[in-house]
Amino acid sequence: MEDVEKIKLVLDPELLPETAELFENSIPTDVDPYKLASAIVQCDRTVDMPKELFDFVVGLYLEAIDKGNVDAMNDLGALYYDGRGCGQDFTKAVWYYQMAAQNGSSQAQENLGYCCYYGRNMPADYEKAFRYFALGAFHGRLTSLYKIGDMYRNGYYVEKDPKEAFGIYIHCLDLMTDEAAETVAGPVYLRVGSALLNGEGVEADPKKALVAFQRAELFLYDMVARGDAMYKKSLQAAIDGQAKARTMLAEALPDREWTAD
Repeated sequence: MEDVEKIKLVLDPELLPETAELFENSIPTDVDPYKLASAIVQCDRTVDMPKELFDFVVGLYLEAIDKGNVDAMNDLGALYYDGRGCGQDFTKAVWYYQMAAQNGSSQAQENLGYCCYYGRNMPADYEKAFRYFALGAFHGRLTSLYKIGDMYRNGYYVEKDPKEAFGIYIHCLDLMTDEAAETVAGPVYLRVGSALLNGEGVEADPKKALVAFQRAELFLYDMVARGDAMYKKSLQAAIDGQAKARTMLAEALPDREWTAD
């Protein structure tokens, strides 16, 4: 593959060791374009891609899309959504998410919910966001479920109901699997900790809040370490939440000092 040889020339093995190793291995001429694109995207996730590599991956996804690969439609949208340092384009992200959603991708429906919720290159539309998240939750997607909890917590499209929101977050934890925990547990524990700290929809309990924030930190740290930079603020919020909970617990201790004779 001529393009593969061109990519090798722009790869810095010190910056992108996993990617360089992948390209150094023999890549068959009949390799499945979607599988190759997915493998490249998973390499060196904490490092920005050179534009030449980004464009190469886009081409692979487009080739797979021409063959009707629905996952490629969603994943190309995700590539544009993240950008990997050189190609972020929310308009294109939404375009490919919509294409994938129309072809039955529940992941793409969830992704569109995010775009509508946060107004990614469009005015925020909470009604559409709620509907997309409801579809995702119906298909068992826990991220969609906790985002519905956020909508009740904030009163977006639905009437504000912190108790309902807290119940949804706890339900997410009850349904949590090891696979889902990698991307869902951190954000959910962060929300549970905040609710317990501030008494939002549940009686305030700084001790339980501290435990929730600690669990959130562990999961969020792993997410950021894997390259999910958008969760850096959430990680810091989990750390800050622990400090607030400890302060509240310390203030609740009795003032009496022990003295020895």
